[in-house]
Amino acid sequence: MAQKNELIHEPVKNELVITRLIAAPRALTFKAWTDPKHLAQWWGPKGFSAPVCRMDPRPGGAIYIEMRGPDGVQFPIQGTVREVVVPEKFVFVTTGFEDAQGIPQIEILNIVTFAEEQGKTRLTLRSSVIRATPEMAESVAGMEQGWTQSLERFVNLVPGLLAPVVCERTFNAPIATVWKAITNVNDMKQWYFDITEFKPEVGFTFEFAAGPPEKTYLHRCKVVEVVPGKKLCYSWEYPGNEGLSYVTFELFDESGKTKLKLTHEGVETFPSNENPDFARSSFAGGWNEIINTLLKNFLEPAS
Repeated sequence: MAQKNELIHEPVKNELVITRLIAAPRALTFKAWTDPKHLAQWWGPKGFSAPVCRMDPRPGGAIYIEMRGPDGVQFPIQGTVREVVVPEKFVFVTTGFEDAQGIPQIEILNIVTFAEEQGKTRLTLRSSVIRATPEMAESVAGMEQGWTQSLERFVNLVPGLLAPVVCERTFNAPIATVWKAITNVNDMKQWYFDITEFKPEVGFTFEFAAGPPEKTYLHRCKVVEVVPGKKLCYSWEYPGNEGLSYVTFELFDESGKTKLKLTHEGVETFPSNENPDFARSSFAGGWNEIINTLLKNFLEPAS
């Protein structure tokens, strides 16, 4: 269950600062903010929708959002991405309320930073009015309410958008045997990947190549948590590609048998739009084969 998020407001003339502590890793939070398919699901105050939402999250990239109010009135918003530091910072400018000549009546600079804080993310939004006509006074005054409601939607949406891949199975084998299978390199080679070396020690880094027959990918992992006989967690990434995820194995005794729960968090951070090999369904299918077929056959060989 997501933990309650902190909210701090520091209104300044024509500037708004909002900080939230989000119960999600930084890479995942950044992805949820910059991916247009996710952006469309939280952008706008309560009761608003964004039926059209396009964003090129690169410096110079264009932004176009059609925000629709509860009464059906649409508010087109255009903008440009100014700066991107994955997964630390995202800067963009938005304009809106064009007059009869097509000139925007308001222009706003938005700076969003994402800071790691004990596995969570400290998100800070600084929204500053660059210029606005006198007619925009009401819109400027409503910035705080608008962003507060948008961010509330964002925070509520993140856990569902970034649901991890989970695979569970109970094996007819004691915990010691299963723990050895997931931590001993000689055992791992028989059912997992062709790993040269592995040590269940925090900080240990290992690499291996794997993937579909037509293309393999270099995997790089680093052990981040070890509870002998109970839990093993390591990061999982693909050098040269965007994204960072974490794979966790948890073991539970069930009357001499062992329930294994595998959780792969952060698959949403990989460029699935550009490469279907990084799609969530690909990870789910892969782990299902590994746990329910390969590991099962290793731990429970046919007699």
